[in-house]
Amino acid sequence: MDRYMPITGIDCPIPSLLIDTEAPLDVLHDTAAYRIRTATQLLESYASGEGIHSELARVLVTSLRDGCDLLDVVGRRLQAQLTA
Repeated sequence: MDRYMPITGIDCPIPSLLIDTEAPLDVLHDTAAYRIRTATQLLESYASGEGIHSELARVLVTSLRDGCDLLDVVGRRLQAQLTA
């Protein structure tokens, strides 16, 4: 695996956003968790409305929120390993 991996969300022939694949696991975890929480909060805003799109957003938010909870547990365990 190359040390620097382009972020796949941006389709560009010359990538400018890269992931350091050798960064500490807690840093990678915190960055991923932040981005997922941000998307979850935006989706929660959509879910507070009315209509079919709001229903779909509510279903998606439930899965994302569960994933955030799991990431929180992983993050706490990673931190505990680093301080032990």
